[in-house]
Amino acid sequence: MPAKSKAQQKAAGAALSAKRGDTKVSDLQGASKEMYDSMSEDQLEDFAETERKGKPEHVDDD
Repeated sequence: MPAKSKAQQKAAGAALSAKRGDTKVSDLQGASKEMYDSMSEDQLEDFAETERKGKPEHVDDD
């Protein structure tokens, strides 16, 4: 499932980096921390590799 916003894509990238051991889990906060805890590496890859062009910065949770 692709990210719906740039913010989701960025958070997924941060969580993926921590999953792979490139950054510290303790450095994560907010959405990236939740994604790290609840998503697999494959799911995070799908979100992180989403094309950012044309995506809004944020989307509502409606």
